[in-house]
Amino acid sequence: MPLRSLQAICLMSFFLADVRDGLGPFLGIFLTQHQWQADDIGLVMSAGGIAGLLVTIPAGIVVDATLRKRLLIIAGCVLITAATLLLWFNHQAWAAGLSQVVTGISAAFIGPAVAGITLGVAGQSGFNRQMGRNEAFNHGGNMTAALLAGAASWYWGTGSIFILMTGMAVLAALAVSAIREQDIDHHAARGLESGAKEQAVPRLSILAKNPVLAVTGLTLLLFHLANAALLPMLSMRVTASGSNAINPGLYAAATVVISQCVMIPVALFTSARAEKVGYRGLIMIALLVLPVRAALAAWFSEPISVIPVQVLDGVAAGILGVAVPGYVVKLLRGTGHVNAGQSVVMFMMGAGAAFSPALTGAIATRYSYSVAFAVLGVIALAALLLWSLAGRGHQEAIHQPE
Repeated sequence: MPLRSLQAICLMSFFLADVRDGLGPFLGIFLTQHQWQADDIGLVMSAGGIAGLLVTIPAGIVVDATLRKRLLIIAGCVLITAATLLLWFNHQAWAAGLSQVVTGISAAFIGPAVAGITLGVAGQSGFNRQMGRNEAFNHGGNMTAALLAGAASWYWGTGSIFILMTGMAVLAALAVSAIREQDIDHHAARGLESGAKEQAVPRLSILAKNPVLAVTGLTLLLFHLANAALLPMLSMRVTASGSNAINPGLYAAATVVISQCVMIPVALFTSARAEKVGYRGLIMIALLVLPVRAALAAWFSEPISVIPVQVLDGVAAGILGVAVPGYVVKLLRGTGHVNAGQSVVMFMMGAGAAFSPALTGAIATRYSYSVAFAVLGVIALAALLLWSLAGRGHQEAIHQPE
């Protein structure tokens, strides 16, 4: 395997951690400090999610078809940074909405492009191990960025986070440029076997008729509907409480650092054990964690409760970041439609994540944050139930000939 490009992929994953999602949990804090309400913040977050959602499947098809996967990632970094800086200088509704829409669309291309490059460089045999490394470096990047953001916001205010993200975007672009184009097998990046006949760009009907792919996507839709807003709402609850004892930016950084510390070893463990334990069982563990996490957030409002809540987040996210892409690659192996299939699952995940902030923000505004977290727990249980009921046919379907 080309060691230099694999190392560059790891560095790319590290720096993209602070770029792909824009401000992440700090967005809610920044807007709350500018007198925004929880439901308005939720709508703006959802606007970005919906925009990304609309281009997710086309993005996967583009990644399958294009030979310029590196350029897609670099362009995404530039657009996300520009959109975020716009919000720094102008926090009116139109600027916030535009910023999130551009971020959502750009991130939709970055995800499948990273997976495609990883598969194209590492190949089928090395994909799981490299994805585990990617996720470990990604979580390490998130943790590092959160520590720096927390310290910066403590000394210089929330605005310093924008400067940090810009620096990370520049380093991410440099890491992408270090991946050698000749090391990317664009044939393998689509999931085609060595020597297989080139296949056309997939028709959506082929993927839509795959029952395992559909159930996987629907399960993850419910998971992210319950999960996406949980971390931002934790930070917003502290900010809205008006307590001067806790710096909101530092609190948000702590929530990220705790979960990322857990995600790194979990991602490495998942990549090493995925083939032996099985993807379905690993995904089941992640689904089991979320209802417990939501219940803890609902019952305990003290700041210290963030520790167990975010430890559980690290377990679930660390597993899913490796297990889901690996599951889809195995499901669609040899079809030439891997990145398009990844985009279908990402579309379903994005649908849940897009509506999660608006749903949770509306409930928190009209009732309370505790009620909002309880509703998220119920949705998480629905995802677990669906995966359990549909599990019997998964192993049979995943080995069916194409």
